Amino acid sequence: MAASILSHEVSDLCLGKPALSSLSVSATVGEALSALKRFGDLFLSVWSCDQHHRCNSPRSIKVDFAECKCIGKVCLADVICFLSKEENLKNPGKALQEPVSLLLNSKVSGLVRHLEPHASLLEAIDLILEGAQNLVIPLHNPFTRKKLISKSTANSTLHNNREYCWLTQEDIVRYLLNSIGLFSPTPNHTIESLNIIDTESFFTVHYDDPAALPLISQSLVKQTSVAILDADGKLIGEISPFTLNFCDETVAAAIATLSAGELMAYIECGDPPEDLIMLVKERLEERNLGPALDLIEEESGILSSSSDSSYSSSSDEEFGMVRSGRIAGNSARVGRSTETIVCYPWSSLVAVMIQALSHRSSYTWVIEEDGTLVGGVTFAGMIKVLRERLRSMV
Repeated sequence: MAASILSHEVSDLCLGKPALSSLSVSATVGEALSALKRFGDLFLSVWSCDQHHRCNSPRSIKVDFAECKCIGKVCLADVICFLSKEENLKNPGKALQEPVSLLLNSKVSGLVRHLEPHASLLEAIDLILEGAQNLVIPLHNPFTRKKLISKSTANSTLHNNREYCWLTQEDIVRYLLNSIGLFSPTPNHTIESLNIIDTESFFTVHYDDPAALPLISQSLVKQTSVAILDADGKLIGEISPFTLNFCDETVAAAIATLSAGELMAYIECGDPPEDLIMLVKERLEERNLGPALDLIEEESGILSSSSDSSYSSSSDEEFGMVRSGRIAGNSARVGRSTETIVCYPWSSLVAVMIQALSHRSSYTWVIEEDGTLVGGVTFAGMIKVLRERLRSMV
């Protein structure tokens, strides 16, 4: 049974995936911001070469693969966190002219790795467990090869005359879930018994504390979020980098000036409440951050709307908690969600996998029945326990 899973190549998981939208490492932060809005992608791949010249020119058909590689990824949350720094709020225009490489320097190496399409699924899993979040896989279609070679050099999806796609942790988990019966009885075990409740990759802050930009930046790197707790250590919400990806860059001023609880309300309400907008402006004036204030007045508001925040739980018993502590039913939404996704120590692995995938969330908070935060479960943790099960089956 293990052989049937391991016989697949990573190219099998890439069928139907779109080509990566990309950016040269020589681009500026402002150009990255513009491209993210233009392409509509959550992430842009950043390449070590200028894709509009050397990589895609007819002379480069035989270029060494090592000469042009994807070296990282950037998202709108990266730009927002960068602009939230005090020195950048003082001069947003100058900050947007800085090289996009500054957004990559704050991240650990190895988050993005290259892998050939004929590599095995096991190789992909092992790279994920070594710390990779995105695997860059060449797309190959022999019927369109000539068409790809002849494309305009202005096409931003070609590198070394090839197109590439992402293979993510979510893709791996989704694939393994489709064959979950082969891993029996592990999927039916509780996440507590499997020892995959993570307490190190998650960050917490109290409701009235400052929003803590460093914690938001670290959670972005780890693909988690910052939990907001009350005085009793109970989870009442989160500041999610995923939610920031749907915000306007002007939210940077809110991160720098609001408390954690205020920021949670600011980014979860679609258009921010007018009283919070005024509070941000007042605090910017108090700190003599006039340029940031001008940025808000020129382009205020959030680009995409969202519904009111609530907990959504999908454990074996399908119940969760809202901020008031009342029991609430499970609720799934398509696209952007500002729900705080929770499960329990006694939730089964398969229930948590389904929950995370249905919400397109790379993590799920783990709480006790009274709402006390225990930790979280990540896609990487799920993959690790199933990889160990595969090893025992071979």
